[in-house]
Amino acid sequence: MKTILVPVDFSDVTSALLETAMVQAKAFSAKIILLHVAAPEPEFIGYEPGPQSVRDAVARQLSSEHKETQKLQQQLTNEGFDTTALVIQGYPAQSILAEAEKLHADLIIMGSHGHGALRHLLVGSVTEGVMRHTTCSVMVVPHRA
Repeated sequence: MKTILVPVDFSDVTSALLETAMVQAKAFSAKIILLHVAAPEPEFIGYEPGPQSVRDAVARQLSSEHKETQKLQQQLTNEGFDTTALVIQGYPAQSILAEAEKLHADLIIMGSHGHGALRHLLVGSVTEGVMRHTTCSVMVVPHRA
């Protein structure tokens, strides 16, 4: 095992994901790649890029998420781990699967947020979508209330 992909969304399960990633990376001398999938650009009718206020809000949000991802990378680097942080825009499950393939990930460590059955039925689960279509191993870290 050489590459561990860790999708992060800055939720309550993030610290448990990082702890699990460090244990696995240490055991296998693996590289950790943190991946944050930011919301895709808003789609507007026609070819115009949309109102300036919306573009500014999206840019501020993306900048904030990039800084947060860099902080997580620095934490792992300070602990002595070979870590890279990526922020991309897109749909979470599709983007995670594409990055895992592109990076030749050996393991994906993901969180389970423990949302209710109704939300899962209506919106689905990113973790389930990744598990259903990935070609590498997936480790799921449960959310602890």
